[in-house]
Amino acid sequence: MRRANEHGFEMMGLKDGWKGLLEDNHFRLTRETTSGILHRGGTILGTSRVNPFKVEGGLEKVKRAVERNGIHAVIAIGGEGTLSAATRMSQEGLRIVGVPKTIDNDLNGTDFTFGFDTAVTIATDAIDRLHSTAESHKRVIVCEVMGRHVGWIATYAGIAGGADVILVPEVPADLVAVAEHIQRRHASGRSFSIVVVAEGTRVKVAENQSEQLITSGALDEAGRPRLGGVGSIVAHEIERRTGFETRVSVLGHIQRGGVPTAHDRVLATRFGVHACDMVARGEFGKMAALRGNEIISEDLAVATKELKRVPEEFFKVAQVFFG
Repeated sequence: MRRANEHGFEMMGLKDGWKGLLEDNHFRLTRETTSGILHRGGTILGTSRVNPFKVEGGLEKVKRAVERNGIHAVIAIGGEGTLSAATRMSQEGLRIVGVPKTIDNDLNGTDFTFGFDTAVTIATDAIDRLHSTAESHKRVIVCEVMGRHVGWIATYAGIAGGADVILVPEVPADLVAVAEHIQRRHASGRSFSIVVVAEGTRVKVAENQSEQLITSGALDEAGRPRLGGVGSIVAHEIERRTGFETRVSVLGHIQRGGVPTAHDRVLATRFGVHACDMVARGEFGKMAALRGNEIISEDLAVATKELKRVPEEFFKVAQVFFG
């Protein structure tokens, strides 16, 4: 808000993302309404999975709302879904800038999104705690973390937490190799192992089957299969193949809440300042992004063209924990 005030902007908050713009549901943002929120997780604006381009006449409704409310520019804060819609709206002539906020860290053009560091910190803390019980009871423990399409949380938390196996959506899981690795660890004198698996990791359940995504059988609010259960499958297969007692811990939405880390608070603040500056400069169709330690402007079209996947170099780093 400080930067917005410096530019002389009047700010309004749209409730529940694009839904707020479609339904004209908004409120005025001031120093008073935003004071004291830096240490809070989540969002005071609310969120939804509403995509204007999937609503009949959605784009026209958005344009009318922008004109009716005298909105000079829209700052879209969110992940791949929110910013993909922002990209299309920008191409339709709307003045939009983006801010990358997602725990998945899957947006191209930025080294990190805010929310990611907090999720990784929570997952790492959980892995640290699982180490204690795994070692005490001489068990294999599988920790399932979020990551539908990419394995950034699993990779970072797994490396930071000293996991012995890390399984991610980028690489289909070879459970035969995983079981053999754990057997070698135990044969060398180690009495426990920690396996971190992202929820979107594809696994081969039977020898004559191809790798598959494990779902709960239900659909989420966006109509996609709701993921869940890969940790249990991995744990069952490890125990069946090795004979070692194996348990599973699913972190689920614990990763999405709580107090944000200092890194995320600073990054979010820097992104917000840069977004206001982009509006002041008339730099639309772009997204605030972190490149090294510098905040830059990246084209929204580039940022949302494809998901940013974990590169192979990280798997080489993770091999330290496989041996």
